[in-house]
Amino acid sequence: MNSQITLLFFFSILCLSQISNSSPLKPHPLPILPLPSSQQLQWQLGSMAMFLHFGPNTFTNSEWGTGKANPSVFNPTHLNASQWVQIAKDSGFSRVILTAKHHDGFCLWPSEYTDYSVKSSSWRNGAGDVVAELAAAAAEAGIGLGLYLSPWDRHDQSYGKTLEYNEFYLSQMTELLTKYGEIKEVWLDGAKGEGEKDMEYFFDTWFSLIHQLQPKAVIFSDAGPDVRWIGDEAGLAGSTCWSLFNRTNAKIGDTDPLYSQEGDSFGQDWVPAECDVSIRPGWFWHASESPKPAVQLLDIYYNSVGRNCLFLLNVPPNSSGLISEQDIKVLEEFREMKHSIFSNNLARKALVNSSSIRGGQSSQFGPKNVLEEGLDKYWAPEENQKEWELYLEFKDSVTFNVLEIREPIQMGQRIASFHLETRKTGSGKWERVVSGTTVGNKRLLRFLKVESRSLKLVVDKARTDPLISYLGIYMDKFSVSSRNTTKITITRTLKEEQQLHDL
Repeated sequence: MNSQITLLFFFSILCLSQISNSSPLKPHPLPILPLPSSQQLQWQLGSMAMFLHFGPNTFTNSEWGTGKANPSVFNPTHLNASQWVQIAKDSGFSRVILTAKHHDGFCLWPSEYTDYSVKSSSWRNGAGDVVAELAAAAAEAGIGLGLYLSPWDRHDQSYGKTLEYNEFYLSQMTELLTKYGEIKEVWLDGAKGEGEKDMEYFFDTWFSLIHQLQPKAVIFSDAGPDVRWIGDEAGLAGSTCWSLFNRTNAKIGDTDPLYSQEGDSFGQDWVPAECDVSIRPGWFWHASESPKPAVQLLDIYYNSVGRNCLFLLNVPPNSSGLISEQDIKVLEEFREMKHSIFSNNLARKALVNSSSIRGGQSSQFGPKNVLEEGLDKYWAPEENQKEWELYLEFKDSVTFNVLEIREPIQMGQRIASFHLETRKTGSGKWERVVSGTTVGNKRLLRFLKVESRSLKLVVDKARTDPLISYLGIYMDKFSVSSRNTTKITITRTLKEEQQLHDL
């Protein structure tokens, strides 16, 4: 009995000594404001969404319908929302957004507040509901659903009567947000033709109701409140693109495009940008039009997702109610290109080191974290350092022409400028390859093909100590504009570095 007590005593002493000798973990650095909401974070990590412009315009060969087309023109005899959703999912899109009502006022659901809807069409004998079919397909496939309800309505007689139309609009919005399950994005804009009736929209009331009815949704408009328009319809963000923004500097329908493209390094609000563009020349399907080639979509991807934005690609269903084979083929090629490039991160072969590590040599914030997917792990330098550098050393030379960097944006957007260097074999001299400004959720830079065994990523300026969650280098064999892209990137970056000098 005494021997058992003695063993227990020594075991207890051993455990206590191990506990007392272990050092507590260094806390995570303090996030820097502003920060994304959980909805904004999920939205931004989604990277790509598919827009679906569909309605009477599809059948009348129009872009902006007059609101006078007979509802009977809407008759997609082979409509299959599951096809739309499956194509979106297979192509890497995280959500689909439908034009539930475009400017012509025609509703793709049987609204109780107007007869100008699918219930007055011959499709499904007037008993159809496009929104319901899409909502069911999206839920089954596990991707998000977004809806666009145009503020401008060219059909309803209440348009132009401030109180009456705002009540009408909110009633229709309530239908959409209470009858079709979880909505991930509500899409609004300030589009309106010249010479149309003046109309005051009660945006703040709309936004409050949307957040009340669908708390997990983000609201898109020219000025947020959750997601902003990039300022063009070409899908191109500025080479500097902050998620930081001042909503007080923006007005729906009247925001400086340059401010929208670049964001604001001193912004008090977190309002990331969405880049919208159509796969075809028009937003609605037209038999005479053809889709953009896949390599052009890849270029847009670099200049949207690769510049801290979400890529919203419009793929309009045709008059039969299906996505056209031409468009499907392009999307398949686009998916294969992305997979070919980004499925092989050459940096994983490297030995990674850094100029410093927060908390000393703790692996919690070590440089190896940048080779792991996800935001929960990242490299953090020691505090109050003058140099912020990551080093990659390879056993054999690697050849690449694309750099990827990500920040853990749940900790705020920090990096204002950076550059990549390679070391020449023999001379030991470092040479700059490419420069960039903001990073955010993801930054992709293309440049002329480089071959090297030694790489150095240098953060030149940041709002506070930089954090990097992922680093990748890749070989892109498809892009045709690498040389021009490099020259433009470097020229603009040097100019922007001067502007950022006082950060």
